[in-house]
Amino acid sequence: MSVPFLDLRAQDAEVGAAVRAAVAAVLADQRFILGDRVGTFETAMASYCGVPHAVGVGSGTDALALALSALGVGPGTRVLTTPFSFFATASTIVRLGARPVFADVDRRTLNLDPEAAAEALRHAAGPVAGIVAVDLFGRLADLDAIGALADRHGLWVLEDAAQAVGARSNGRRAGAFGRAGCLSFYPTKNLGGIGDGGMLLTADAALADSVRRERTHGQVAPYVHQTVGLCSRLDAVQAAALEAKLPRLDDWNARRRSVAGRYARHFLERGLAGDPGAPVELPEPAGEAHVFHAYTIRARGRDALVRALADRGVATQVYYRVPLHRQAALAACAEIPCGVPEAEDACGEVIALPMYPQMSEDHVVRVVEAIATFFHSGGAD
Repeated sequence: MSVPFLDLRAQDAEVGAAVRAAVAAVLADQRFILGDRVGTFETAMASYCGVPHAVGVGSGTDALALALSALGVGPGTRVLTTPFSFFATASTIVRLGARPVFADVDRRTLNLDPEAAAEALRHAAGPVAGIVAVDLFGRLADLDAIGALADRHGLWVLEDAAQAVGARSNGRRAGAFGRAGCLSFYPTKNLGGIGDGGMLLTADAALADSVRRERTHGQVAPYVHQTVGLCSRLDAVQAAALEAKLPRLDDWNARRRSVAGRYARHFLERGLAGDPGAPVELPEPAGEAHVFHAYTIRARGRDALVRALADRGVATQVYYRVPLHRQAALAACAEIPCGVPEAEDACGEVIALPMYPQMSEDHVVRVVEAIATFFHSGGAD
C-alpha cells in the first residue's frame, strides 16, 4: 500500500461540487479579473483573519514583494529574516534591491529565534528596516517576542503566513500579528486554490491602498499610472474556488492536528521518539497555533531514510535541504552577522511526512511502521 504525500482528490471529494458550482457561476457572468467576486472573497478573508483589509494578488510571492515595497524596502535597505524558509521569503527582499540579514532559528519550532534576531540586530553591518517573520510549516512564530523586539528598535514586522492560514493564538489569526501579513493560495496550501493566488492582510489602510494600486500597474485612474507597479491580481475563478473552500478550513485544520496527534502517538509507542537518544524528534504540539501545513520531523540518517521510505511506497519531501544564505541567487548579498548553526543543522535532518486532513489511520500506521523498519534494521548506522 503506497502512501501519497498529499491527496488533493480526497479534498475534491469533499468540496469539489461546491467549487465547480462557484467556478461555473464565474463562467456564466464572464467577469474574470477582480470585480465583485474577488471583492466578496477579500471581505470574507478579512473577517476570517480579523483584519480590516485584505487585498488579493497573483501569488504569495507577489504578496510579499508588494508588501515589502509598500513598507519602503529598496536599494540600501536591510531586512532581517530566517534562513530556513521557502526561497520567496528572501528573494523578494533581494528583488527590491535590498539585503537580507539572516538570524538563526529556534531548534524546537524551526521559526525565527527572537534572541538570535536580537543578537543579529546588534551586529548587523548597518541599519535594519524591519523583520520578516515566517510561520513555518503551519506553526505561528513567537510573534509577541518578535513584535516587542521590533518595537524596541523602531522596526516593522511583516508576517509571512503563507503556510499557516487559520492558525491562531490569543484570539488572533495568522497574518494579523504584524504591520501586514501575507498568504499563499498555492493548491497544496491548507486553503489552496485551483492555480496560483495570494493575499495581503493589514490594518494599515494606507498600506492596503498602496498594494491595491501597485497590483494594477500603479494605476490610479483608467490608463493613468502613478507608479510602475506590477500586474498581480487575484482572478475571479480563484476567488470563487477559495470562497467555496473557506467554510471548511477550520475543520480541515483540526483534522490535520488530529493526524499529527496520531503520528506522535505511534512514534512514541514504538520507542522511536520521546527520549534523548531516540532516532526521531517530533514537532511540538502548539494547540490552535499550529495547523500542520507540513508534518516535519528531524531524523537520524535523513537521506537514507528518504530513500528507504520511497522504496516502501511512502512519499516524503525535504523542506529545506539548502538554507537561504547558501542559495546561489542570494549568497552574494546575504548578511549573517552571528552564524546560523540551528538552521544549518535542520537542513540536514528534517523530513516532511505525508499530511492532509483526509489521511487515514492505516496510512499513518503504514508510515510509522516503515520508519520503524528502517531504524530497527540499522538503516541509519
